[in-house]
Amino acid sequence: MIMSTSRRKIEHLELCAASPVESRNIGPGFNDVMLVHRALPEMDMEDTDLSVRFLDKNMKAPFMIASITGGHPETIPVNAALAGAAEELGIGIGVGSQRAAIEDPSHEASFRIVRDKAPSAFVYGNIGAAQIREYGVEGVEKIIEMIDADAIAVHLNFLQEAIQPEGDRDASGVLDVIKEICSLAVPVIVKETGAGISHEDAFLLKEAGVSAIDVGGVGGTSWSGVEVYRARERKDIMYEMLGELFWDFGIPTAPSIVECSVSLPVIATGGLRSGLDIAKSIALGASVGSAALPFVGPAMKGKEEVVSSIRHMLNELKVAMFLCGCKTVNDLQLAPAVISGWTREYLELRGFNVKDMALRSKNTEFQRV
Repeated sequence: MIMSTSRRKIEHLELCAASPVESRNIGPGFNDVMLVHRALPEMDMEDTDLSVRFLDKNMKAPFMIASITGGHPETIPVNAALAGAAEELGIGIGVGSQRAAIEDPSHEASFRIVRDKAPSAFVYGNIGAAQIREYGVEGVEKIIEMIDADAIAVHLNFLQEAIQPEGDRDASGVLDVIKEICSLAVPVIVKETGAGISHEDAFLLKEAGVSAIDVGGVGGTSWSGVEVYRARERKDIMYEMLGELFWDFGIPTAPSIVECSVSLPVIATGGLRSGLDIAKSIALGASVGSAALPFVGPAMKGKEEVVSSIRHMLNELKVAMFLCGCKTVNDLQLAPAVISGWTREYLELRGFNVKDMALRSKNTEFQRV
């Protein structure tokens, strides 16, 4: 029997909270990225300014709580804790796929709670590309209205769809439906969910008219891995083997940030676990960073646990910026980043010039001798 979308959502959340679901053999690539230390930062760390403007919305830090959950009554307190933390910290937050609420309006409360608890935060809605074809522009408008969304994210999760029995494997015409909703009043973000986005696809998305790209790279939660546990529970050997094979498939987060350098705002998601990871992401070209998995456990305990976890990451970011001599996030985007190892080899083979990133300087008067 095909499982309902709502039941699948709570099952996903429970698995993410209780099981090792992160990438196993391939990390996000941040270990291959080094920020150049400035022994003379010539600034007071207290003057570090984390504030950014993202898609016409001011945020107190370049960070968002990535789409996690919703669509089941048991997710309401989790989303309430996450949204309350986002409001208190002045950061952004995304909701999980709102498909369940379109299928059954009784689940709308699990998403509305986010706007209720975060009335002034940047909040983005979320729907799968396959569902846009099914529900049309009117369906997208409904989910935007549901949470008074500042933007709508269209998620691309065809890796997961390919290895779950209830998956939608028809990816034809996706670009056309994305083009269609780019005429809506709110910005459109296209996000991967753990397999990364290539330069070729980033260019196509820009041409389609999207406002931002969320790389959703390999290195964080593996939804292929999540499907392994689901298949194991139902004793489905074929899908378990598929999930194992493709557990780490895709482009890691760090190189995917560089791949998505097409003059659009970039959200770095996928294995960001510290403020240093956020700093490295921004130096590679991201506008903001985001993460989901690290906050599932804290959210189940309450808002204050989430606030504490994120405050710690933002303090790490502030230290990283200070040690790079960067007062602002704009400064950090111009800071030199040295890329080595597998990530350098990958990017060079893909035709990117990593040397220029290592030699740049936010100080235009600096002359290399």
